[in-house]
Amino acid sequence: MANETNPLLDVGVSGPRLPFDRITAAHVAPAIDLLLAQSRAAVRRIASARPSSYDETLGALDRATEPLGRAMGVVSHLESVTTTPELRAAVNEVKPRVSEFYSSIPLDADLWSAISAYAKTPDAAALTGPRLRHLVKTLDEFRRAGADLEPKGKERLLTIDVELTKLTQKYSEHVLDATNAWDLVIDDETKLAGLPESAVAGARASAAEKGLASGWRFTLHAPSVMAALTYSADATLRETLWRAFNTRASSGEFDNGPTLLSILALRREKATILGKRDFADLVLEDRMAKDGASASRFVVELEGRTRAAFEREKEELLAFRRELEGADAPELRPWDVGYYTERLRLSRYDFDEEALRPYFAADRVLDGLFALAGALYGVTFAKVDLPSWHESVRVFSIRDGDQVLGVFHVDLFPRESKRGGAWMNSLIMGGPSAAGFDPHVGLFCANATPPVDGLPALFTHDEVETLFHEFGHLLHQLLSTVEVRSLAGTNVAWDFVELPSQIMENWTWERAALDLFARHHETNEPIPDALFTRLVKTRAFRAASIQMRQLGFASLDLALHRDYDPASDGDLLAYARNRLAPYFASPVPDDYALITSFTHIFASPVGYAAGYYSYKWAEVLDADAFTRFKQGGVLLPLRQCRDVGAAFREKILSRGDSEDAMKLFVDFMGREPSLDALLERNGLS
Repeated sequence: MANETNPLLDVGVSGPRLPFDRITAAHVAPAIDLLLAQSRAAVRRIASARPSSYDETLGALDRATEPLGRAMGVVSHLESVTTTPELRAAVNEVKPRVSEFYSSIPLDADLWSAISAYAKTPDAAALTGPRLRHLVKTLDEFRRAGADLEPKGKERLLTIDVELTKLTQKYSEHVLDATNAWDLVIDDETKLAGLPESAVAGARASAAEKGLASGWRFTLHAPSVMAALTYSADATLRETLWRAFNTRASSGEFDNGPTLLSILALRREKATILGKRDFADLVLEDRMAKDGASASRFVVELEGRTRAAFEREKEELLAFRRELEGADAPELRPWDVGYYTERLRLSRYDFDEEALRPYFAADRVLDGLFALAGALYGVTFAKVDLPSWHESVRVFSIRDGDQVLGVFHVDLFPRESKRGGAWMNSLIMGGPSAAGFDPHVGLFCANATPPVDGLPALFTHDEVETLFHEFGHLLHQLLSTVEVRSLAGTNVAWDFVELPSQIMENWTWERAALDLFARHHETNEPIPDALFTRLVKTRAFRAASIQMRQLGFASLDLALHRDYDPASDGDLLAYARNRLAPYFASPVPDDYALITSFTHIFASPVGYAAGYYSYKWAEVLDADAFTRFKQGGVLLPLRQCRDVGAAFREKILSRGDSEDAMKLFVDFMGREPSLDALLERNGLS
């Protein structure tokens, strides 16, 4: 029965129907405090009972926090997509208490004693499969979290974790607020030169939404700023937007500088207390890289195999500008790179990405995602009528035959109450149960080009690629069949989690997949062969520059968490600029402040901190794994890809963290991964 008093207590009780339409900020603290009390009591029962079976120990521990985790997941998600001052205040009130509770679990001496005692029982010795892995990982995680520390060390760890929760939440809020606080309204139409019709229409619609009778409004949301940096012929407009975007939250009311220093210091202290050299060694111990040194070696090796091509690309871009503007044309500035890159691509390949927009209407792109997943994995999708958090959000079910595997929400467009970027979240982790199979509940969000002037939302190829990426994460959850919730779905090593998402991106470059959905929104014609051919030729265009940019972020991330010392290295923003300089296509100004809005590594206590290299690591995995779909470099017919898809579903998507990540990859590929496929795909071999 639904809870009429507090809908947050109903999360998961009514199956996949979540009460988004009934939750308010006033519900947050009462529900979370009640669920916290229930979870604490459940943990205490395990700690005091000295249980002798898996179900009474580790199974009970998984169940003890499940209602709290579900409710807190919904609350945190709502704050990220429909934030209000009241909801933000409510989340900030409860998050520290929740963080303290979760951090206290492995520090509970009685609980650690009970689990350690169970690990020595005949029942534990007889465990196999996911349950055995759950036991081994739990023992490792407790030790890594400080279970063997003295009381003083445990107390300090709890304080650090609570403070990191507060600081990273503050960091995230500052980025959102700084993004929303800035806009630029242009009244002079000549300054719009070079911008595509879609960008001009979007800027006009943005102005109208603000009640402006005329003019064009530019914001720091991705569709607005990226269109200007790519297409605007007005260098002043490009510079203004670039500087605003890359100095967000670096000064004034929303300054994240002091917050960053505190986050790094606390992460460093936490690693020291737990006996690790640095934060990278702490968080990477249970990932594929295993330690910071290995992750750094990977970044350095890939950089070494990319550097020469990167230097050539920089020279080519400057030479192209001087071909256009004369030998005395100035060096490229960072707000010039995207603009001249697009012009070079148009010149070299006669390819304008805007030409693809008419073929990527939002509804058809979703249809394409579902059709491809159906072809590969034998599942079907249907729209369902369930409440969500905004009128633009759509909800779908996924089935395997008569079995409902789950439902998911799709939120595609930017709003001022919604954080930037694209992401996937799991709200309820389902899977095998006593009742048969509990449906999963998940979502994916983006900030793609919204509909304007009565037209459907029309996406760029890059936006389509992003949606395929996030849908890959979602499939990793929805196709999970692991009985242990904490090992199911996307609960895998962080440097493995991007494999299911990034392998999906490959399909946006394959005719067989595009033909499932890419049709002109007016004529219903497929993408012309000539346009598709030009698209494919651009895939490796400036691949070295794109790769070096990602490697730069990975290198900086590892340096901040392994090496940076404010006493000897000085100003953090200057340190970051200097660290990134060798990876950028042009010098950046002295006020460049990427890290004050680098939410991937600073908007949560861990997140991608010391793990940004995972994107490139997973690219190696996905490029290699996709060779099974492309034998001899040629894509198998889609009907034959079904066999490979079935293997990928069985060996990777359904397995979660029930086996070591490298073993899962080897089970699918028959060998360990190689860099060669990625370098070949990027034209760098």
